[in-house]
Amino acid sequence: MTKILVVDDEPDLVRFVRRALEADGYQVLTATEGAQGLLLALTEEPDMTVLDLRMPGVDGQAVLAGVLATRPGARVLVLSAAADIEARIDCLERGAVDFLAKPFAIRELLARVRSRLQNPGDSTGGFVLQVGRIALDIRARRLRVDGRETTLSEREFLLMQHFMRNPDAVCSRSELLSAVWGYDFDPATNVVDVYVGRLRAKLRRDVIQTVRNVGYQLQSA
Repeated sequence: MTKILVVDDEPDLVRFVRRALEADGYQVLTATEGAQGLLLALTEEPDMTVLDLRMPGVDGQAVLAGVLATRPGARVLVLSAAADIEARIDCLERGAVDFLAKPFAIRELLARVRSRLQNPGDSTGGFVLQVGRIALDIRARRLRVDGRETTLSEREFLLMQHFMRNPDAVCSRSELLSAVWGYDFDPATNVVDVYVGRLRAKLRRDVIQTVRNVGYQLQSA
């Protein structure tokens, strides 16, 4: 049975997430302190760790660093405040496979857990994502297409990473606004469309398709 560790200092949230994950068929371990969570992550070797970023004492960043130093390629999904964009970028660069802004819908958490556990893009240790002939180096923030490399801005990087962690999935504009810009509301802006246009220009391949009235889809083939 797939084993998931949940580390968060909010006991009510931990119980809620645990029940949802167990109902989805996972074995669940929990910790409400960073030190305890790090110990469980290293001794129990869960298939994924769901980790809160802000905790008293040993915080989520320290736990993430400790886990990945000992278990390179371990899947860690970080939970963080929506406005904490710099900290989330730092976690992704360190090797976290995903982040989810609080507050979140439990269905979205479950969907992200399933996706990250199944995503073959994580097989390189979490630092290079590969979709077809496109590769994204998470640490260097460099995009490689057909052997040609290009650099990405901060938002371009986050947007491309979201697409590549969800190949062939239709990503709505509201989903992208939350994942890349930290918005939990529609700001009535075309910023998503502008940045998708920039990525298309850098990719030079027609792989990001518009899904009418919904959003965008990165095609894997």
